[in-house]
Amino acid sequence: MIDFLLAPWEHEFMRRAFLVAMMSGVVCGVIGSHVVLRGMAFIGDAVSHSVFPGVAIAFVFRFDLALGGAIAGLLTALSVAVFAQNKRLKEDTVIGVFFAAAFGLGIVILSSAPGYSGSLESFLFGQILGISDGDVRVVAIAGAVLLVAAAVLHKELVTVSLDRETARALGVRVFGFDIALYTMVTVAIVISLQAVGNILVLALLITPAACARLLTDRLGVMMVLAPVIGMLSAAVGLYLSYSLNLAAGGLIVLVATAVFLVCWVFAPRHGVLARFRPGDARGGTGVGAERRFRRASRP
Repeated sequence: MIDFLLAPWEHEFMRRAFLVAMMSGVVCGVIGSHVVLRGMAFIGDAVSHSVFPGVAIAFVFRFDLALGGAIAGLLTALSVAVFAQNKRLKEDTVIGVFFAAAFGLGIVILSSAPGYSGSLESFLFGQILGISDGDVRVVAIAGAVLLVAAAVLHKELVTVSLDRETARALGVRVFGFDIALYTMVTVAIVISLQAVGNILVLALLITPAACARLLTDRLGVMMVLAPVIGMLSAAVGLYLSYSLNLAAGGLIVLVATAVFLVCWVFAPRHGVLARFRPGDARGGTGVGAERRFRRASRP
């Protein structure tokens, strides 16, 4: 058992992989908690796919792929924030429009850039075993900045997520905090691309937070549980990848999904089995539990 735990750490590339994967799990767990609380998981999918044209443009013009993806993702997120201010359109509708447009643009650019398939594969599925020391530093710095920003803006982000109209009445700049959250989601996704790839990054952002949402009615506890689950899922997935010689990104996501399924069944108050416990006054799902969560979450 000890040999199994220590063996991967003998290799420098595995040490870098563990650091980046676990840091990504922590950052995505914190930012994902706000995404799940707000019910905007679709924005994570939209941003993760909207980096596609940026990566394609970066390849064509020979500059850093991650930088190109970050710029494209940020522009898409800001566009969604601007257009979603129109009350005639729901946020998920605007997200759908820009999600499709960004992916379509990426396909058009890709069709004009022969020889892109190799770079595209690492972008789609991650390249966590090829991470450099510079990549580790970038993820560490960007992740630390994100966590500090999330802590500083926590109260306002929660207020906007729970009740936008009340937030406006209290003088909270809703539009500004929309942009802040979309920007944080974009950065969290970009720094996690090397760990799990473009296709699977949404799972790292949403699944640990969804697990935490099932396990607790308190936002503070959720903010602790989600990054812990994300970090442990990343670590276990990498151990399995090393042992079984299978894709690291896919295994990280499958471990997180397995945790979600366990929480969905066995969560003390909101799991499937909790619904069949006779006389459990603490239980309850649906409107009552949601109201309790919102009351407990109010800053």
